[in-house]
Amino acid sequence: MDAENEQQHQTPAGSSVSRRAVIGWAGAGVALGAAAVGSVAAATRQDDRAPAAAAAPAAAEVPFYGEHQAGIATPVQDRLHFAAFDVSERATRESLVKMLKEWTKAAAAMTGGREVGTGAVPSSAEAPPDDTGEALGLPASRLTLTIGFGPGLFEKDGNDRFGLKARRPEALVDLPTFKGDKLDPQRSGGDICIQACADDPQVAVHAIRNLARIGMGTVSIRWSQLGFGKTSSTTPDAQTPRNLMGFKDGTHNIAGNDEGTLGAHVWAAPGDGPDWMTGGSYLVARRIRMHVETWDRAPLKDQEDTFGRTKGEGAPYGKAKEFDAPDLAAMPANSHVALAHPDANGGLMILRRGFSYTDGTDGLGRLDAGLFFLAYQRDTRKAFVPLQQRLAGSDKLNEYIQHVGSAHFACPAGVRKPGEWWGQALFG
Repeated sequence: MDAENEQQHQTPAGSSVSRRAVIGWAGAGVALGAAAVGSVAAATRQDDRAPAAAAAPAAAEVPFYGEHQAGIATPVQDRLHFAAFDVSERATRESLVKMLKEWTKAAAAMTGGREVGTGAVPSSAEAPPDDTGEALGLPASRLTLTIGFGPGLFEKDGNDRFGLKARRPEALVDLPTFKGDKLDPQRSGGDICIQACADDPQVAVHAIRNLARIGMGTVSIRWSQLGFGKTSSTTPDAQTPRNLMGFKDGTHNIAGNDEGTLGAHVWAAPGDGPDWMTGGSYLVARRIRMHVETWDRAPLKDQEDTFGRTKGEGAPYGKAKEFDAPDLAAMPANSHVALAHPDANGGLMILRRGFSYTDGTDGLGRLDAGLFFLAYQRDTRKAFVPLQQRLAGSDKLNEYIQHVGSAHFACPAGVRKPGEWWGQALFG
C-alpha cells in the first residue's frame, strides 16, 4: 500500500496528549497499523484530486444517525480500537437481537459524549454500574462506532444458527489465501466486528469495553487491535501522513465528500445484493507486519524503488511534486504504485482507513509493528481480491512485509433514527 490514501483529523478543543495517549500502543491489545504496505492500499488513489472533504467540525461529536454508518467516509481520527467478536454457542437469535438493540443505544450515547445506561456512578451501589467510567469527563473526541457482520454469523460449521444463511450477501466471500500469507487463526475472522475510531485512545477503548460488557454471555472478543497514526485520509487537502516505513501514505484516496466516487466504489447499491446491505459497504481488515529491521538497512534507492515514489517529497518517479499524476512506465514494474494504481487495474478503487500499530517485540528483539489495513468497497470480489492477488504475486514490497491477520465483514447501512438498531434490516 503506497501513499495513495489520506485523511485528516482534528483534535477537539480542550483535549490533551496525556496518559490516555499511550494506551493505543501499550501492551494491552493489538494495534491497528496503517502503513501503506504491501496490500491494496495504493489502489485507492485518484489521479485527479477530488474536492476536499469538509474539515472535521470544531464540535467533538460525529452524528451517529444517518444514511450510512459513520466511520467509513468520516474524516479519519487519530486512534483506533478494533474488535472482532464471536457469538457464543449458547446465544439464540432472540438474545443476539436483544444485544444489538442495547449496543445501538450505547453507541448512540457514547458517540454523543454521554454515559451508557444509568452511568458510571448510579444511585444504587448494590449492582455494577452500566458504564465502565474511564471516559468520565472526556469529550466525545469524534468517536465513531462502525459494525460489521462476518461470514460466521450467517453459517458456521454448516450450522445456520440464527436463520440468516439465505441472507448472506454473495459479496461476503471467504477470502482466498493469497501468496505469502501467514495468517494467525487467532487473529483472523470473527462473527461481528466493531471499529471504534476517536481522537483520544481512552475514548475508543472505553467504547469497545462497554460493548463487550453489554454483550457478555452473548458474544466474546476473538481478537482486537489498537491503532495510532492514521496512514490514510478522506480529506485530500490535509498533510499526507507517513507510514512506519517513513513514506507518505494516502496521496490519493477517495474523498469523504466525493459522493460520485463513493457511490461507484464504496456504497452497495440497490440490486448489488440483499436489500439490507443497500447503503452499506464491505470491510476487509488485514494485519500486515513490517519487517522494519530489514527495511531500515535497505538503501534509500531500494526503498524508493519499492514504492515508486521519492521518500522526501513523495513525488512519483519522473515527477517533481507529490500530487503530480504518476507515469507508471517511469517506475520499476514491480513497485507498489505501478502495480496498485487504478490505471493499472481497470480503474478499481477502495477507500482505506489504515492505522499504524506496534505491539512490543516478538521475543527475538524485533519490533512487532506494521499496518492495520482497513479497506471499504462496494464489492470485495471486484476490488480487494483482484488487487491483492496482483500485489501478492509480484509486489517488491513483499520483501519487507507479511500479512498475518485477515477478516471480512458486511457493514450495513446506517441507523437512520432513534428506535432503529444495528442489523434491524438483516434480522427483520
